[in-house]
Amino acid sequence: MPTQKTYLVLSALGEDHPGIVDTLSKTILEQGCNIEDSRMTVLGGEFAAILLVQGKWNTLAKIENALPELERRLGMTIISKRTGERTAEANLLPYAVDVIAMDHPGIVNNLAGFFSERGINIEDLTTSTYAAAHTGTPMFAVHITIGIPADMHIATLREEFTDYCDGLNLDAVLEPLKG
Repeated sequence: MPTQKTYLVLSALGEDHPGIVDTLSKTILEQGCNIEDSRMTVLGGEFAAILLVQGKWNTLAKIENALPELERRLGMTIISKRTGERTAEANLLPYAVDVIAMDHPGIVNNLAGFFSERGINIEDLTTSTYAAAHTGTPMFAVHITIGIPADMHIATLREEFTDYCDGLNLDAVLEPLKG
C-alpha cells in the first residue's frame, strides 16, 4: 500500500535580490525535502515565490523550524501551511483560456465571475502587461487553466464565453489544454 505524501506550501515575499532561489532551494534540499511544484517571479521590486515542498513529516518540521532564520537572512516574509495530496477530479476536463485586451481595471474580476457563476474552477491564472507593437498602447494578457465539469456542454460554454468577451471587447480563446 503506497504511503500518502506529505506537503508543505511555502509562500515567500520580499525585496528582490540575487540568491533568493539558491538559498530557498538549498534549505529545502538540506532538510531532505524536494520542491515538487513552484511559481516564482518578480512583481514590481518584490520577489514572490510559492513552493509545494514534499517530504516526510519530520523533514517538513525541520523546514518549518528553519523559517524564522530564513526570513531574517533573506529579508522576506515567509509563511507555510501543511497540505496533503491533491485529489484528481475525474469528471473535470482541463481547458486553457487566453485573453488579450487593451489594459483596463476589472478584466480578471470579469473573467473570474463568468467562470464562478458556472461552477468552473480556476486552477491557474497568470497575467502580464505590455506595450503593443507600433502604437505603444498598454495591453493586458491573461492565461487561465480551468477544470470544466465533463457533463457541461462545451460548445454552449464556448459560445457564451465568446459572446461575453465580445461584449467586453476582450479577444479570447477557450480550448482544450494541450499536454
